[in-house]
Amino acid sequence: MKVKAANGFARILKVEGIPWVSCYPTNHVNNALGEESVPMYMMGEERFAVAVADASSRVTNGKQIGVCTVMANLNAAGIQMAYGAIAQAWEDSSPLLVVAEGVGSGGGRHTHYDMAEAFKSVTKWVGKIDRAELVPDYARRAFTLLRSGRPAPVLLIIPRDLGEYDEGEHPYTPVKRWRSAPDPEDVKAAVKTLLEARDPLLHVGEGVLYADATSELLQFAEFAQVPVLTTLKGKSAFPENHPLSVGVRGAHAEHFLRKADLLFSVGSSLFPNRFSHAVPDAEKKTIVQCTIDTLDINRSYETRCAVIGDAKLTLQALAAELSAQTGSQRRKTEVLDEIRVHKQAFLAKYRPFMESNETPINPYRVIGDLMKVLDPKASFVTGDSGSTRDQISTVYEAQIPRGYLGWGNVSTLGFSLAGAIAAKLAYPERQCVHVTGDAGVCYMMGNFEAVARYKIGITTIHINNGGYSGYGPGFWGPGHHPYNFKVSDHASACMSAMARAVGFYGEDVTEPAEVIPALKRAFEQNAMGRPAFLEFICSHHPVHGDWVRSVPGGH
Repeated sequence: MKVKAANGFARILKVEGIPWVSCYPTNHVNNALGEESVPMYMMGEERFAVAVADASSRVTNGKQIGVCTVMANLNAAGIQMAYGAIAQAWEDSSPLLVVAEGVGSGGGRHTHYDMAEAFKSVTKWVGKIDRAELVPDYARRAFTLLRSGRPAPVLLIIPRDLGEYDEGEHPYTPVKRWRSAPDPEDVKAAVKTLLEARDPLLHVGEGVLYADATSELLQFAEFAQVPVLTTLKGKSAFPENHPLSVGVRGAHAEHFLRKADLLFSVGSSLFPNRFSHAVPDAEKKTIVQCTIDTLDINRSYETRCAVIGDAKLTLQALAAELSAQTGSQRRKTEVLDEIRVHKQAFLAKYRPFMESNETPINPYRVIGDLMKVLDPKASFVTGDSGSTRDQISTVYEAQIPRGYLGWGNVSTLGFSLAGAIAAKLAYPERQCVHVTGDAGVCYMMGNFEAVARYKIGITTIHINNGGYSGYGPGFWGPGHHPYNFKVSDHASACMSAMARAVGFYGEDVTEPAEVIPALKRAFEQNAMGRPAFLEFICSHHPVHGDWVRSVPGGH
C-alpha cells in the first residue's frame, strides 16, 4: 500500500512509541502527524519547541525520544532560530530528534543556507532524505543513533515533494537499544584499584540515569561503602537522603572531592565546565573512569584505569567482582560518621536562610518551604539558569531518579519551563515545579499561553529580586556589573498578572508565612489542570555552593 513520505514518517513515529511531537509553527510533516493521529503541542517559538522535546528525552532517560518539527525549506528562519536549543542538547548529550522541511528538488539554487552543513557540528547525524522509499531507512538510522551509544541530537531533513512509497516493499520495525558490556579484565583492575584506595569517592554522572542504572549504583555504593558525589546533570541518580550521599555542591562535597585519593567515576565525562567541579590536585589522585564513550578517556585528566561499557552492565560487573574479591559487605562506620558530620555542618549554614522570616523573602525560605510541601518521591523539580539553579541545586534533596532535573553545560534561560512541561507530560501523577528568576521569566513569557492552552498543571516559582542574577553591587559587592543588573521592580512589572492574563492561576507573595499556603493553593489549581504562577518578592541573596576549581598550575 502506497503512502505519502511524510505520512509514512508519522506512522513510523507511532511504531517507535513516540507519544507526541512539539512544533512551531509550520512544517508539512505536521499535517501528516495530524492525519495519522499523532498528538502535537504547538509552542510559542522554535527554540522552545526544541527545548520541550529535549526535556522529554532527559526526564524519561531516553526511554521516550523527544521529537520536534520546525519550519525550514527556503524560509530557514525557523531552523535558524532553533540552532541554540539544538546546540544545548548537543553540549548536554541529550538524544533529540529534530525534523525540518528540506528544500525541494531543484530549489537549492534559490538559497545559500545549507542546513545539513550548518548543523553537522551540533548533531550526531544529519539525514537528508531525497527519495520517498528511503524514509524507513533514514528513520531506522536515526533511532539507532538516538538509542545507542553516547546520546546526542539527530536532524532529519524531509522535503515536501518526495511523493509516495510502498509500505509493503519498505516495511519498518522498531529499533532496539544496544548495550556494550565492559572488558572483565578492566573490571578486575578497577575493583583492585578501589580496594587499594585510602579515601575513594564515587563520582556519578548522567550516564547512570540514561542507562537506567540507579538501582545498580545504589547496590555498588552500599557494598563498597564509598561516599557518592553526583554531577549537576547526574543529580537524582543517587538518593541524596542516603547516608553515603555528599550531594552535588557545597562545603561537604568539596571536602570529599579534595580529600579523595581515588576518583571512581561512573557515567561522567569528567569534563570541567562552568557548571561542574574540576578535579583538584588531579595529578595526585588516581582516576578510574567508567564511561560508554572512549572520547572521554584521557580527555581532561590522566585516566589510570578505564572501563568502557554501558553503565548498567558496568555496575553489575563491578558489584559482582567486588563481591568476588571481598566476600562480604563491610559497614564502614567511620565513613558514614564523617559524611554525617560534614552534612550537618553544611546544613547548619543554610538552615537559617531556609527558615528566615526576613522581608523581602529570602529565596532559600521559598526553597525550604517547597521541600516541606512536596512529596520528594512523587514530584519533579528543576531550576533555571543563574542564582535559582545555583541555590536550588545546593540544598534541594532529590530522592528518586529524575525527581530533579539538573542541566547546563550550555545553560539557556527559560529551559526550566520546558523541563516542567515535559515532566508533567511524562509523569502526570507527579507535582511538577520549576524555579526561575527575573531573566528566566522574560525568556519563557511567550510560551505561558501554550501551557495554559493545553491545561498542563505545573507551577512556576518566580524568585523576583528586581535584578539579573549575579550582576551588580546588590549581589556581589561594588565593581562587579553595576550598570546592567537592574530590571523593572514588581510595582511596575507584575509578572503574575501577565501569567493570569493568559490563563494561569497567579499570586504575589510578600510574606514568609504565606509561602506554604500559596504553594498549596497553586498545587490545588494544578490538580484541576490549571498552571500556576507564584511571584515571590525576594531579597538579593547570592550564597550557594561553589564549584571546586583546580589550584594554580593544575588542570
